Amino acid sequence: MVRKIKWIFLTALFLLLVAVGYYTYAFLHFANNIQAKPDNTKLFSGITAQNTTKVSETYTPPKWEGKQRVNVLLLGGDSRGLKKNEIPRSDTLMVASIDPITKKAYLFSILRDTYVKIPGYGDDRINSALALGGPNLAMRTVGDLLGIPIQYYVYTDFKGFIALVDAIDGIDIEVEKDMKYSDSEDGHEYDINLKKGMQHLNGKTALQYVRFRHDALSDFARTERQRKFIQAVAEKMQSTSSLIKLPRILNSVDPYIETNLTTTDMLKLGSLGYEAKASGMVSEQIPPSELLIEKRVGGADVLSVNRDKLQSYIKALFEDRDPSLSPNQVPATKDNGKGGTNNSKTTNGSAVLSSTPKTGSMHN
Repeated sequence: MVRKIKWIFLTALFLLLVAVGYYTYAFLHFANNIQAKPDNTKLFSGITAQNTTKVSETYTPPKWEGKQRVNVLLLGGDSRGLKKNEIPRSDTLMVASIDPITKKAYLFSILRDTYVKIPGYGDDRINSALALGGPNLAMRTVGDLLGIPIQYYVYTDFKGFIALVDAIDGIDIEVEKDMKYSDSEDGHEYDINLKKGMQHLNGKTALQYVRFRHDALSDFARTERQRKFIQAVAEKMQSTSSLIKLPRILNSVDPYIETNLTTTDMLKLGSLGYEAKASGMVSEQIPPSELLIEKRVGGADVLSVNRDKLQSYIKALFEDRDPSLSPNQVPATKDNGKGGTNNSKTTNGSAVLSSTPKTGSMHN
């Protein structure tokens, strides 16, 4: 009997070691493949040597030691119709920010028509920074706008997004209304046709959901949907079933992702990201509606913002106080009976669009 128990124990130990080895190999293989290398970038080979030098001289991403807030720029590229080695504009810009002390997570979606100063290139829409100088320039531009250090970036395109959603077996989400749009320039590959109501979205239909912007609210509603969807993905990725499938998930998205995260940083950030529960994520549109300034530049509608006011707004969010109040106006907090404090900002991952500007002809 003792001998039988011993063999059962040894067999279980062996299987555990095999599983650990498999997961370790899958992660290391994934980490090595998606790391950007200056002399061998798989997704940004079109950046000229002149641009790369220009960016490296003006911005070196700050190091993250693991104790201070970490900020990651999430870039979604639209590579449709590009010539060989041509760099896309960023179709989506988001910043994921996590405080390693409080484990509180924030997700900011930046309106892509926000008119900003791009270092070395003058004033332009923020989504053009990626095309002008690659991820480093995009990080510098976003960091200057928000007033926070951007340590890392993660880039993917439509195919990477589809692969990720399919790898986690789709997402159940409430589609707010019927969404329909047709574009023959893509050979109708990315047409949008969704019905209102609870839907199980696979990779292709999820892409339709987060891309739709052909209504009165345009990019304002689109960025809100993107934050809502990313939170749903984060919650599913934290589930036990997704963790079991992690090697397959990593293998599926591997060809479509690039990042400046090192393997060590991925491990630290992955552990922190798991501890920061997605259900409590603070979700915000940037610039917020109350700070938006509508402008016309070169005959086109763009969005502007007072950078100092925006940075004060971001700081207030991080300090867990009402951004509409100055620090000396903040009322004393009261215990809410659950060990927390009352706060006027919602953290349900879906920011309310109040006083939304009427701009409806923004850049596509």
